Amino acid sequence: MTQTFGSRISALRKEKGMTQSALAEKMGVTDKAVSKWERDLSFPDVGSLPKLAQIFELTVDELLQGTPVPKAETAGENAGDLVRLILKGVALAMGVAAAVLSFLNAVAPAQAVSMLGLGLACLAVLHLLPKAE
Repeated sequence: MTQTFGSRISALRKEKGMTQSALAEKMGVTDKAVSKWERDLSFPDVGSLPKLAQIFELTVDELLQGTPVPKAETAGENAGDLVRLILKGVALAMGVAAAVLSFLNAVAPAQAVSMLGLGLACLAVLHLLPKAE
């Protein structure tokens, strides 16, 4: 059976040991408004949903969906993606810089080759990293 938004608010409020009046006071509304929410006769103002979610220590998505939303990846899992992005960016930047500066005769051929070598080294390291899942 699907839980209605009103029954979810009621259950969350009771889990926190709060009365309708206490929730109403925190939300800046009347206890009659909270009662209407819980009986699915009305819905909280959209602008007040973040505050309601905060009171229940949920995200707005969790509050609206009625199920826990998977948390973001940990910093360690994101670090690999960041390293890959940086390596790709450096490789691209070195290639573009070598081409443009060579076209403008602003760099000696040996320096352009060094820049391309740095870009290729970044691509090689990227290739050696374990694949992201």
